[in-house]
Amino acid sequence: MKLYGFPPSPNTRKVQAVAAHLDIPLELEFVNLAKGEARTAEFLLINPGGRTPVLVDGDFTLWESNAIMQYLASKKKNALWPDDARARADIARWQFWQVAHWHQGCGTFLWENMVKKMLFGMDGDPVALKQAEETFHRDAPVLDGHLANRHYLVNDTLTLADFSVGSYLHYAVPARLPLERYRNIRAWYARIESLPAWRDTAPKM
Repeated sequence: MKLYGFPPSPNTRKVQAVAAHLDIPLELEFVNLAKGEARTAEFLLINPGGRTPVLVDGDFTLWESNAIMQYLASKKKNALWPDDARARADIARWQFWQVAHWHQGCGTFLWENMVKKMLFGMDGDPVALKQAEETFHRDAPVLDGHLANRHYLVNDTLTLADFSVGSYLHYAVPARLPLERYRNIRAWYARIESLPAWRDTAPKM
């Protein structure tokens, strides 16, 4: 299987980490987002949305990182994506929450405080950052409260949900995510950071 991706991106990294955790080999085809390689005619044939990652498995092409994670984890029996229907629904719930809600705050902080500086030498937009802070503090208490008496998000067992929701937090410091008051999130992410698969797929910046 071939993964078209940009390893510094949280979306590519979480797919790589899941594959590493499950010992599923992936051939990485590096797509340099900084050089616009996801907008080339060749890449748009693979994903017309012009985004990474994209998985190609024979004649099957799949984009959207959470879908790719579910597909990879369906390749073998494992605890990240268990057979139980309720557990899968709960995992999917958190993956949908990550895209629909958690991304709004975290993604804006990453873009404004880190990516714009790295790619364009620009400072973050104060208006966008103010909105991101409000959004972050709307959603972080939901996650922090859920983790008050849990080690992981679903059934107190490491699952795809943890890889999805935790994917932004590698950049908590350079993105200046306001995590200070959320000790349960910080403790939970420290457990993810200690995973060999997470360490082995840390982006080389």
